[in-house]
Amino acid sequence: MSPESAGIFHMLTSAGLVVKLVLLLLLFFSITSWAIMFIKYRYIRKAHHSSVAFIDLFWQCRNLGDAFARARSLKASPVARLFMAGYMEIKKTGEGDLDPASLKPGTDSMPGFQLMGSVKRALRRSIDVELRRLGQLVPFLATAGNTAPFIGLFGTVWGIMNTFRGIGLSQSASLAVVAPGISEALIATAAGLAVAIPAVIAYNYFIARIRVLDSELQGFAADFLNLIERDLQRNKGA
Repeated sequence: MSPESAGIFHMLTSAGLVVKLVLLLLLFFSITSWAIMFIKYRYIRKAHHSSVAFIDLFWQCRNLGDAFARARSLKASPVARLFMAGYMEIKKTGEGDLDPASLKPGTDSMPGFQLMGSVKRALRRSIDVELRRLGQLVPFLATAGNTAPFIGLFGTVWGIMNTFRGIGLSQSASLAVVAPGISEALIATAAGLAVAIPAVIAYNYFIARIRVLDSELQGFAADFLNLIERDLQRNKGA
């Protein structure tokens, strides 16, 4: 062990009880934050790539039934799950495989405008569900980024208070007396920043990626509704 590492280890072990509790709390925040970063990075990355793949496949399909079969093989895609929600809503009003070129305006109990309204609501609900799923655990990163520096600062203030108390008891203000206690206290501030900085960076990154996926969901929903409406109008004019 190097002298620097030995010195830091000695400061940690000789720190007061409150400072040790602060450091343990920050360690919990750090471990949890890094676990969330790893999980969400893999989840959002897979969701994005799967959604891009599904959108490409969707426009190559001959009918909605074929697209539904492709969507079932890409369940990691939020856009695929969005499409399946809309497809199942349409399926309630028709029989057999649904082809955009032969989509019926509706049944007697479900005219075209009611069908469109029903599908819009289904897509809106599905988008809300997907955004909640994408955003799960991410707020913890914001909490860690906002609170960790203050938790570390609390440990530092408490440690410095104990240092000044020790100065009063020893009646000596020499650097040899003051420096160890202050250095121990400042470790808490450094630990708080070490937790907060990666958490804030990761939070901003994930929020940006979720906005991109939200844009993809909204865009696909609009295109899907336009496709249905166009076929309904064409069938009405036929």
